[in-house]
Amino acid sequence: MSGPYVIRGSVVLPEAELVWRFSRSSGPGGQHVNTSDSQVELRLDLARTEQLPPVWKERALERLAGRLVDGVLSVRASDHRSQWRNRETAAVRMAALLAEATAPPPKPRRKARIPRGINERRLREKKQRGETKRGRSGRDWT
Repeated sequence: MSGPYVIRGSVVLPEAELVWRFSRSSGPGGQHVNTSDSQVELRLDLARTEQLPPVWKERALERLAGRLVDGVLSVRASDHRSQWRNRETAAVRMAALLAEATAPPPKPRRKARIPRGINERRLREKKQRGETKRGRSGRDWT
């Protein structure tokens, strides 16, 4: 593999805790597909890992709860014909997934305060528009 996959900052995917599994892949490749194990499944026991800071780990377990099976995060890749490229793809996907899941929550939105002058101008224009429409009625024409 091409090296450590950075999740965020100085935290990287823990190589020692990654479990790789290979199987035959469907898709392009012709007869080659029938003989090589090019599909890659990458697993990380998120519940037991010690590499992630506790806050990140909590966040990831909460946000990825739908994807986890017994606390284990699994990613599959069978996009390429080569096992090596599928390994790269799976590792990058897992790092991206963890980066997104461990990101801090966005800052709460502060409601914008509309300046008084803008509100008064809006009300004045509404009043003026109403006067224009009222002036179109035929009641005053006799």
